[in-house]
Amino acid sequence: MKPTVYWEDGCVVMLDQNLLPHEERYVSFRDWRDVAEAIRIMTVRGAPAIGVTAALGLALAARNIPDAGFDAAFREACDAFAATRPTAVNLFWAIEQMKGTAASSRGSERADALLREALRIADEDLQANRAMGRHGAALLEDGDGVLTHCNAGALATSGYGTALGVIRAAVEQGKRLSVFADETRPRLQGLRLTAWELMRDGIDVTVIPDNASGAVMRAGWIQAVVVGADRIAANGDTANKIGTYNVAVLARHHHIPFYVVAPLSTVDASLPNGRAIPIEQRDPAEVTHIDGHAVGPEGVPVFNPAFDVTPAELIAAIITERGVYRPPFGFHRRNNPC
Repeated sequence: MKPTVYWEDGCVVMLDQNLLPHEERYVSFRDWRDVAEAIRIMTVRGAPAIGVTAALGLALAARNIPDAGFDAAFREACDAFAATRPTAVNLFWAIEQMKGTAASSRGSERADALLREALRIADEDLQANRAMGRHGAALLEDGDGVLTHCNAGALATSGYGTALGVIRAAVEQGKRLSVFADETRPRLQGLRLTAWELMRDGIDVTVIPDNASGAVMRAGWIQAVVVGADRIAANGDTANKIGTYNVAVLARHHHIPFYVVAPLSTVDASLPNGRAIPIEQRDPAEVTHIDGHAVGPEGVPVFNPAFDVTPAELIAAIITERGVYRPPFGFHRRNNPC
């Protein structure tokens, strides 16, 4: 499979995830504004992939901004990308990296420097995913049942994946795993994306309704929960796709370890705890409609947050490219993985 998002012939190219699993189509963008809109409407999604896409989008913008007035126009592009998805901190991290590169380069060299930086961010993400996979695979045993929520695979990153990267690495080591993927309402990323990825790789996967996770835990089918993250506060509180908190509470009740897998760029040490994490609110039609067809009464009020926050005390470990962090997390300190 090609990368989720990449640079080719002066364009940002990405797999349109809104069409999966029924159609695998890559689309090319020559205008940075279209790249920003693709992030907003979830043509590309997943915190690391959003960061990579924003970096490539800003590299595209730089190639089309004249040197006169560059700073103001580039700031406008940065602000537009920052407004697309407010919860995913990797987005803001990537924007700051690109701002730094823009500030340290001038004239005809600036566009090339920004493209090199965007490609570096993409490669760094891929290498981080593989490192997280190696660290996390040690926590899974041969024969384990593993529950995951939403999609934190190659589709959500520049390749390999965070939570699914751990699963992939364990399978590559010869461990036999049975993966249970929550369907992940309302956009069904578990059903549409996680199941599609794992089936392509020949990894055993069963999709369950979101409200079946407690039943499969009680049945003894789950030995670990592995999820990704969109933002991690300094104390380890973690924002991930809505419904993750429910799974974490159920895992604690059933004495099942709950693992978060994310690169250190997902940690926002400026936020003391999860109460400070901004939570994106999305279109009510995502809840009231399925494939464009209304399934609820017209005009019914809808609460549709894209994410919830899992308290650090429910998390057994946070797996990063540097290693496995155990509670108490304290990312505001210079703590080292266990």
